[in-house]
Formats: sequence, structure tokens, C-alpha cells
Amino acid sequence: MKVVTRLTSQQGQALTAVSSRSSLADAMASPITPKLIRRGLELFALISVVGFVGMLLYGNNLQEFLGAMSSLSWPWVIVSLGLASMDWLGGGLRLYVFARRLKRDIPLKGCFVAGGMTAFAGYVTPAQSGSGPMMIYTLNRHGLPLPQAMITALMSLIATVLFFSAAGPTAVFLGAGQSLGAHGVLAGVSLNDLFRASLGGFVTIGSVMLLFIVFPGVARRIARRLVSLFEKRGNQKLAERIEGLRGGIDRAHESLVAFFRVSGWLSLLGGVALTGFAFANRLLAGYVVLRMLGIHAPFVDVLLLQTFIVFLLYFAPTPGGSGVAEVLSAAVMSIYVPRELTPSYILLWRIVVSYLTVGFGSFVFWQWLRGAEGRADTDLQDIQEHPRGD
Repeated sequence: MKVVTRLTSQQGQALTAVSSRSSLADAMASPITPKLIRRGLELFALISVVGFVGMLLYGNNLQEFLGAMSSLSWPWVIVSLGLASMDWLGGGLRLYVFARRLKRDIPLKGCFVAGGMTAFAGYVTPAQSGSGPMMIYTLNRHGLPLPQAMITALMSLIATVLFFSAAGPTAVFLGAGQSLGAHGVLAGVSLNDLFRASLGGFVTIGSVMLLFIVFPGVARRIARRLVSLFEKRGNQKLAERIEGLRGGIDRAHESLVAFFRVSGWLSLLGGVALTGFAFANRLLAGYVVLRMLGIHAPFVDVLLLQTFIVFLLYFAPTPGGSGVAEVLSAAVMSIYVPRELTPSYILLWRIVVSYLTVGFGSFVFWQWLRGAEGRADTDLQDIQEHPRGD
């Protein structure tokens, strides 16, 4: 850990500089440093271990757990390994589509690394707050200038919102998930109701966000009124945060206009399509793990439940939703997973969704730190010497 401690100042200043100049990160207000990554990783591991032990106690059948883990369907195990790589491959291809529009010679390998490291940082920071700054930093390390990296991060966010805002309602309109209506969680509330509610919330938040970005004048007027209101009530700190958010929305709008000046509409459509691949491990892991355990379930219904889980974990306060993810997934998937197989399902699901990416991402991040030890990192020096991208 000494390397991390020594490099926290240099690497941290650089990553914080990236964060402070990102319109996306402005909204998040979440600078990211090696120290934050390390602590998030430690907390992620600790809560995950505690959560898994809780699942073992809940399953109350160690022999069943060991038997299930030793009799997995190996063809589906192989599929799961490919699925786990989609954080890197699917996420990287999506970034490549956006970044190449802005810089033709951006390396595909660098985009793959950025895709995986974006997911890694999201998994080890609360509410995935580290993903945006890490995406920008990694793209910059591989040759994409900071202004273009910030635009790429913004377009990635917009593509995610558009994908789920379109795919979810389309699936519901076509009748997907009707069988979930038979599975209630509270009096008069079914799993299908919960999915529709979460989807509605996601679409609403995404629509408001896009409205503010496309029409920043609306955001300015609302922000001015809120600032005035909070100042009158003596809440200066909150007023300053609202003002900072307004500035971030302005910069997001400028980035959007700059992107479409270079004929980015086709790239946006391609990015929306590739969002399905970027999120493939999180959306399909539940079904694949069920098949690994020999459990058959309706594919579309499991897909909708996994989408519901993805929506809720966006707001989980723990790194990678650790603790919350285990409990939420166990509760939601209990209609298909017997109690005694719950520990096996949760462990395998978390391995596919996050553990493999966190493990490999930790290795890459450690190599960055070791590579920077004892020498000047030119990328970081450039960021520090030009904190405003001049």
C-alpha cells in the first residue's frame, strides 16, 4: 500500500483536475483519487464478504451449496466468462464509436481499457460516482484530449439514458413481463408493478436531464429561482451547489452542440445500440447463472427483473451496491431460486456482474500506480500544468 500512499498526491491531483473540468463530474461533484479507489475497494470486499456469509446463513444448507458449486453446467460457465468481459469489450466499443468521431486515430485497445476501468471505478465508488471521472482520465491516458474525453463521457451517459428509456417501455408495450404480475411482494403490488415504477422513474429522470442539457435556458431559470430561494433562507452552501450544477449543465450543452457539429447523429445511434452490449453482463447474468445451476426460467421475465435491479443499484450508497445487491437480488429472484440455492446463485451472479471486473480492474490500476512510481507521468503533468484545458 506504500505505492498508493506515495502516489495519492500526484495521481489524485490529476484525477481531481479531470473531475473538476468534466461537465458530467460537475454534476456528480465527485473527485476521484487512488486513496478513494483503495478505500472503496476495501469497503466493497468487506461488505461483499459479510453479505455472502449472510446468504449462506439464509440458505442454511452448506452441503447443498457445495453440491451446486461442484455440478455447474460448464457450457454456461464458459458463456458467463464471455459475458463478464462485456464491461470491457461492449463498453469499449461504445466509447470507440463516440471517441473516433472526435479523434480518428484513437486506439481501440485504449477504449477497451477505458470501458472496463469505467465499470471498475463505478463498482468501487458509492452510487457509481467514480465512473465518469475514471472514463475521462483513462481516455486521456490513451491519447484523447480532455475536451473530447469529456464529450465522449457525456455522449455515453446520453446513450445509456436513451437505451433504457426506449427499450424498457418497448418491452412493456409488447407484453413482456406479464407473468410477473402473479408474483406479489406487498399487498396489491406485484414484481411487474415494481418494474414499471422503476422504469417510469428512470425515464422521468433521464427525460429531465436531457431536457436541461438540450434546453439549458430552462435549467438556468430554475437554477436562478432555487438559488434565490436558498439564499433567502440562509442556505448558502446549497445555493452554491445549485449554481455549480447550472454551470455543469451549460458545459454539457456546449459539448453536445460541439459533438453534433461533426455529424455525430449516426454515432449516437450506434452508441445507443451498443449500450445493450455494454450492459450485457448486468442484464443477462441472472439468466445465465440460473442455467449454470440447472434452473429454467422465462428469459424475458428474468431480463426485466435484472433491469429492475440495475435501475435500483444506480442509487445504492455502498460501493458497487455491495450488501444492497445481494439482498435485493435474493429477494427479487426468490421466485425462481430455491432458498437452499440462494448462496450459490448470489455468489455466481456477483462474480459475473462485478467481481471479475473489479479484480482485473484492480490489477490494471495497480500497474498504473507502479508505472508512475519514481518517474514523471507526462499525462498527469500535462493535466496539472493546464488545469483548465488551455
